[in-house]
Amino acid sequence: MYPYRQLFDFTQEVFLHMGCPPEDAQLASEVLLAADLRGVDSHGVARLSGYVRLWEAGRINPKPNIRIVHETPSTATVDGDAGLGLVVAPRAMAIARQKAIQVGTGWVSVKNSNHFGIAGYHAMEALADDMIGIAMTNASPLVAPTFSVDRMLGTNPIAVAVPTQNQPPFVADLATAAAANGKLEILQRQEKKAPSGWIQTKEGQRSTNANELKDGGALLPLGSDRKHGSHKGYALAAVVDILSAVLSGANYGPWVPPFVSFLPVAENLPGEGIGHFLGAMRIDAFRPADEFKYHMDNWIATFRNASVKKGEKAVLIPGDPEREITQKRLQKGIPLLAPVERDLEALGHKFGIKF
Repeated sequence: MYPYRQLFDFTQEVFLHMGCPPEDAQLASEVLLAADLRGVDSHGVARLSGYVRLWEAGRINPKPNIRIVHETPSTATVDGDAGLGLVVAPRAMAIARQKAIQVGTGWVSVKNSNHFGIAGYHAMEALADDMIGIAMTNASPLVAPTFSVDRMLGTNPIAVAVPTQNQPPFVADLATAAAANGKLEILQRQEKKAPSGWIQTKEGQRSTNANELKDGGALLPLGSDRKHGSHKGYALAAVVDILSAVLSGANYGPWVPPFVSFLPVAENLPGEGIGHFLGAMRIDAFRPADEFKYHMDNWIATFRNASVKKGEKAVLIPGDPEREITQKRLQKGIPLLAPVERDLEALGHKFGIKF
């Protein structure tokens, strides 16, 4: 177990060595470690070396000029200037929140960015302003559409955070694929098989080989197959891709740049970098905030009190598991798999930082 502060300080030093300004290094570390705190280990410090390799390959600009290139009172398109998505997305969400303060809602589509960590972090930023927050991003093409064997879409997550009065906030954060690629990476490190329905071979057959993507296979959309609703997961991923990239001018579909630096970026790209879509909605733009939050509390309490089927302890509200894990990890520390420890030790050696 590693104390949160120890991992935060180490991560911040790495970003500083990459050339990030102190404020950006601190922000990027906060966003990245939020994943580990919430139990999304696939998107936390396990990805730190990936960002370093992208920077070494010249695909991440540590000092980006993040700017609005088009806007209206309630919308904006932001150019991330190839910056860390961990920095670009919070800056874009701040713009969305400011527009919502002024006119009720704010919507920002982002181009020319990189992987932004967990979507939940960015959606939850709006809670501080008593707003509903929405965050989504497209990602490296690893998911095959229903009936296809081609990798055309990313795991394209969607997150929605909703404020409450006395209950903990409602926070839904989910991939539109059957599983995020990071979960496969964890299984690979543990030398375990993947559950049936997560991946398929390059011929389109189901597989439980956690290394299947390396052999040309693909992740499956949420729902896994047509009979179980994969067309719905495919449609959701498509919506994320369109709002994040087609709308902003980022790359979409099979042209989204890969997170791993050793894979080449496709030629004749239709856009710039990775795309995000962020939104903030002021509650009192729709109804009095206290009324809404009272009824959100009632909604949550009603669902918590739903009858529980045999063998289960309670009905979960989106955000419950992550909140419980956060409390435990702040107290007891964050667990790291041995391969991740070795990865971080190697980074420490590279930059002369004690891990």
